Amino acid sequence: MDAATALRARLNDGGRAYGTMAFEFFTPGLTALLRQAGCEFVLLDTEHSGVGIETIKQQVAFARGLGIAVWVRPPAKTYAHVATLLDAGADGIMVPMLETPEEARELVEWARYRPEGKRGCAFGFAQEGYRAVGAVEAQKAANDRVALIGLIETKKGLENAEAILATPGMDIGWMGHFDMSDDFGMPGRFDDPVMIRAFEGLANAAKNTGKTAASADVDMAFMKAQVERGYRCLGYGVDVAVLRAAMSRGIADLKALHG
Repeated sequence: MDAATALRARLNDGGRAYGTMAFEFFTPGLTALLRQAGCEFVLLDTEHSGVGIETIKQQVAFARGLGIAVWVRPPAKTYAHVATLLDAGADGIMVPMLETPEEARELVEWARYRPEGKRGCAFGFAQEGYRAVGAVEAQKAANDRVALIGLIETKKGLENAEAILATPGMDIGWMGHFDMSDDFGMPGRFDDPVMIRAFEGLANAAKNTGKTAASADVDMAFMKAQVERGYRCLGYGVDVAVLRAAMSRGIADLKALHG
């Protein structure tokens, strides 16, 4: 069983997973470095980063054989975006601003082969590591491997979170806390009771459906609170925030050497 399939199975069995998101530093060594640091997944962003399919194909190729799952966020909720990323070899898809069970069902149809969905057939290319495989084997392997992640980042998405996660084929509800706080009119106020109820709401929706709640930040106090609420898929911030925080600490330590 490959790493991405094992990771999805572990989460769906109530286990944990740890990783990060990448927005900026799409170098050949990114996935190897992250795996060496202990990441089990990396979520590559194409919604805000501006990178295209060629960059994603390269990152998937660089990650092959390393034991790290490569999940991708497309820039929009369309079949073309989802299918193209999956055919490039993405191990999972995070759809931005998922708000209704109807949208969740569409995602499942786009991303899973029959009988679970209606994904278009293309075999033996990047998504299979260029191996020659039969159609039935390839379809089952892809359905077992690909994680489907709903980014819950609006009030409407939160209201429908349980129905979204109850959709057969959905795996993870990811809390987009910055957009969520903005939608509530309190950007960045994550300790407000309204936001705390939102965090608890997604955690409860995941528990009630047997799915996984996910969250990411560099603030360990925030992440500790998320774990206590029941979040099991955790990301240590994003590449830019991690580098900025580490460099800020390092430069401050260097300056302190001079008293």
